[in-house]
Parts: sequence; C-alpha cells; structure tokens
Amino acid sequence: MEQKIILVTGANRGIGLEIVKEVAEMGHKAILTARDEMKGKAAAEEIQRKGLDVYFIQLDAADESLVNKAAKQVADQFGKLDVLINNAGIFNDRENSLSVSKKAIQEHLDVNFLGPLMVSQAFIPLLKKSEEGRIINFSSQMGRLNGMGGGSAAYRFSKTAINSLTAVMAADLTSTNIKVNSMCPGWVKTDMGGVGAPKSLQQGADTAVWLATSEKIPTGKFFADRRETEW
Repeated sequence: MEQKIILVTGANRGIGLEIVKEVAEMGHKAILTARDEMKGKAAAEEIQRKGLDVYFIQLDAADESLVNKAAKQVADQFGKLDVLINNAGIFNDRENSLSVSKKAIQEHLDVNFLGPLMVSQAFIPLLKKSEEGRIINFSSQMGRLNGMGGGSAAYRFSKTAINSLTAVMAADLTSTNIKVNSMCPGWVKTDMGGVGAPKSLQQGADTAVWLATSEKIPTGKFFADRRETEW
C-alpha cells in the first residue's frame, strides 16, 4: 500500500478525529487540524502515544492567514499533500426559510462553504504534486436538490452550496491529477448529531476513509455509504 499524506479539517473530535485515527492505523500520515491549538495538540498527542503517524497543524478555515500558514507548514514539512478532507462544519440553526436570519445563513455559508473553498484553493498546489490528489467535501443528504425538504434552511443552503463547489471544482480540475467528491456521513452520534443518532463514529467516517484510501475513485460525484447518490 502506498502511504498517503492526508489532512483533515476540524479533526480534534467527532468524525474528523475518527478519520485521523483510522487512516493512521492503516499506515498513512495523518495531519490533524483544528482551530483550537490546545485541543488539537491534545487530540494528536493521544493518537501519537499509540505509535501512529499523526501531526498537528492549527487551521481555522475562516482565517485566511491561518489557512495560508497551514499550507506553508505542510509544504515545508511534507512537500506535497495527497488527500484533503474538508470535514469542519456547523449546524447551529434550525429555522425554516420563512424565518431564518441573514446572520445564520452567513455563519453557515462561511464555515460550511467558503471555508472549504478557501482551504481547497490554498492546498491545490500541494495536491498537484501528488500522483493523484483528492479533495473530499463533507456534505449532507439535507443539501440534495433531489428530494429537498423544509426546515434547517441555513444548513441546507450551505450543504447545497458545497455540493455545487464539488461539481464545479471537479470540472475545473479535469485536466489535473486532482479528484473532487462530496460525501454524506449520515446522522452520526457526535456533538452535532446528538446521542439519538443511529450511526456510530466509525460508520460516519467510513465513506470518507474509503474515498481517501481506495485505489481508484471517480470525480465530481456525491457519495453516501460508499454509493453514488443523486445531487
């Protein structure tokens, strides 16, 4: 198995942390990133104590200077990046489209859409240095236009936007070695998903790990449970 360098955003807890653990256990180099330096370092050190190849880099997708600094750190330390997993996200507002505030919409777009866009742009030069670079965007079935429901408008808008970003960026990168896909982890037992969610962390991380490490994957697709799903 070829060892990959895999960076995961928002990885000091939840699904992001589980992805870091799993890819490190598979023998890959995992870069755990988080906004909070203390929490990120603590999470990385816990995995490192198991003898696994994990590194911490501070990264706040909403802070352009930190994004660029993180990209430079990866360039200086590793020289390239094989996989970028845009996991960081929020779900802070459940108002419907009749009452949702501009503030809530902007907050969700900033974190769930503009953040992954800025991070992807910063790391594409390093992904181009990989034999096959990959960008994996965390989306949701709640962002699907096919079968779109009501409620949680700000979150839905932001996840529809990330799906659009995936399709557009995949097309824009057709002539390169980089593949771009979206995936839905499902309803997972995390701080965001709550204790009543039916999926475990392992189940939530599975599709992302599969997309990151499989020998061959397509580009410009949306996946759930390792299966292509409709936009």
